[in-house]
Amino acid sequence: MSRFSLTLLCILTLSVGACDRAATESAQENEASGTDTVASGVIDRSQAGELMPVVNLVDLEGAELNTGALQGRPVLLNLWATWCPPCIKEMPLLDELAEDYGDALKVLTVSQDLQGAERVEPFWVERDFERLEPWLDTENELSKALSDVMPTTVLYDASGQEVWRVLGDYDWSSAEARGAIDEALAM
Repeated sequence: MSRFSLTLLCILTLSVGACDRAATESAQENEASGTDTVASGVIDRSQAGELMPVVNLVDLEGAELNTGALQGRPVLLNLWATWCPPCIKEMPLLDELAEDYGDALKVLTVSQDLQGAERVEPFWVERDFERLEPWLDTENELSKALSDVMPTTVLYDASGQEVWRVLGDYDWSSAEARGAIDEALAM
């Protein structure tokens, strides 16, 4: 019995760094706190070659974007939610990344908030993002196709094939992150 308890404790400890999509509805209504934790994600290349899911997204004004139309340049696709502290911690880093890479890399942030614009618009208004755009996936099609862990970030090459992914938050300002992106862009 103690072996089971120890195993359970280890599993719970490892899962603390990321938000679980299976969180209750009330969890979506909480404001983020404790965003000064250490990043938990690592680059995972085990699903390289998988195609980007084709999904229709919508922005705050109702304009649509089909992810299938993104082929032609590399895309860093980030799934996030307003109720997820690690997601919120990453947003300024992703904005900086988008600014630094300009047109060489599309940084696409897609909210998985069930309430859509009702939750995302106030969040977006409070921040001063230079390059990020607020896209919504209120049906959670991308999280169903990619991962229930928030945040999830996947780098796709110009042909729409996965290069690598990160489950959990990540330091997008790190030399490791920039090196992995530069390596992929050079392919």
